[in-house]
Amino acid sequence: MHFVDAKGILTSNNGFAGMNIYRGCTHGCIYCDSRSKCYQFTHAFEDIEVKQNAPILLEQALKSKRKKCMIGTGAMSDPYMHCEQELELTRKCLEVISRYEFGLAIQTKSDRILRDIDLLDEINRKAKCVVEITLTTYDDELCSIVEPNVCNTKRRIEVLEEMQKRHIPTVVWLTPLLPYINDTVENLAPILDECVRVGVKGIISFGMGLTLREGDREYYYEALDKHFPGLKQKYINTFGNAYELPSPNTGELTELFQRVCRKNGILYKPQDCFRFMQELPEKYQQMSLFD
Repeated sequence: MHFVDAKGILTSNNGFAGMNIYRGCTHGCIYCDSRSKCYQFTHAFEDIEVKQNAPILLEQALKSKRKKCMIGTGAMSDPYMHCEQELELTRKCLEVISRYEFGLAIQTKSDRILRDIDLLDEINRKAKCVVEITLTTYDDELCSIVEPNVCNTKRRIEVLEEMQKRHIPTVVWLTPLLPYINDTVENLAPILDECVRVGVKGIISFGMGLTLREGDREYYYEALDKHFPGLKQKYINTFGNAYELPSPNTGELTELFQRVCRKNGILYKPQDCFRFMQELPEKYQQMSLFD
């Protein structure tokens, strides 16, 4: 872990602002796209870059914004990694967002987010808060291999339950499903059942499968050699050096996914989910989300 003073914290796109408080991650997920060389990390991925002045920069930025908007975080680096427990930079940024009454869309795999549920509730009452949780692997043992340094899926579902109790809307990232590993109906069906039970607003899927780029691919293949002997060669034979690696079960899994979402009124088209997460209505009404 190393500390830097960042020059800026927010990036804006069509009325939606994004921020990353940290760069890198310690969750150790074997498929993480953020390891890809295209993101030009100049340090080891697990050597977390900490933007120690993030709360100050965020306050300066929000003071000068004429129009309130949703602020997203967690797309590149999880805001609730292990170091957040001590540093509390995410919490300090949430305090700023709440104070200036902006909206928030926050993505994580960690139950550490429950520490800040008071602030999430506060933001949701003042503006709008959407909590995004990644769910990929229902089986606990397999989850500990695929996502080794973070709480398992069942614990993340408990996080979704706690958000539901506070009427904080949630969106699930159902990605990636790894070919020949967790791309089965037996894995997907219970995840979808739990999403229905806890009342998620939307589920994001960019197709049943995985994407690999330079940097990410090498790390993933090392994990396959370690945990799934022989599977790397099957990947090479099947997919070559492709960026997109679709599951051979794509048709069956997609039909199940879409059928469950349509039946239960869950947003499932990515553009609909992103519109919900990125739009901050002038008059946001909590209860209307659950009508």
